[in-house]
Amino acid sequence: MYTRWAENNGFRLDYLDYLPGDEAGVKSVTLQVTGEYAYGLLKSERGIHRLIRISPFDSSGRRHTSFASVDVYPQVSDDINIEVKEDDMRVDVFKSSGPGGQHVNKTSSAIRITHLPTGIVVQCQSERSQRRNREAALKILKAKLYDQEMKKLEDERQEKYAAKDSIAWGSQIRTYTLHSYRLVKDHRNNTEISDVDRVLDGNIDELIRNYLLYRHG
Repeated sequence: MYTRWAENNGFRLDYLDYLPGDEAGVKSVTLQVTGEYAYGLLKSERGIHRLIRISPFDSSGRRHTSFASVDVYPQVSDDINIEVKEDDMRVDVFKSSGPGGQHVNKTSSAIRITHLPTGIVVQCQSERSQRRNREAALKILKAKLYDQEMKKLEDERQEKYAAKDSIAWGSQIRTYTLHSYRLVKDHRNNTEISDVDRVLDGNIDELIRNYLLYRHG
């Protein structure tokens, strides 16, 4: 859905990390979306997404519910100083396993950084060299640390205006129902779209616009 959305809107999309599912699909993926207002638009997607469907992996044809957690972080500008001490990081090197051709899979170029004070873990395996993967992973770490501080400020503001905010952390923000009826519903502002296939193919602009209007209206 998000790769299609990026293509439709002319954004550049790069895979920074990719971990396939045990049997099929994706277990986790880190994407970098580059373009004007990319973060401002995609921050509406942060939260828990729920999918209800007939699972293709269930021979009995039963309805299944699955969840995906989406986080969105801004790329920290060079003029914002986020200090990360070397002593606060544990760096692990391993072989790449995601998209990128045969070269990255043969060398131990992938980098995983664990930020010890916060427990934040980031990794990157899209580049051919350890150095470039380390640089990319460090950028992600700084973005997460920056976002963490911004969340603290936002939480303080929400304490003052709790009655105005209907978002409950940890609950689903949106449900995609494919069975027994077909509907996409955003639970934050009650937007409903019946053309589920169109939404899953990346046409989420109406959902993004309605969320931004809801938050800032």
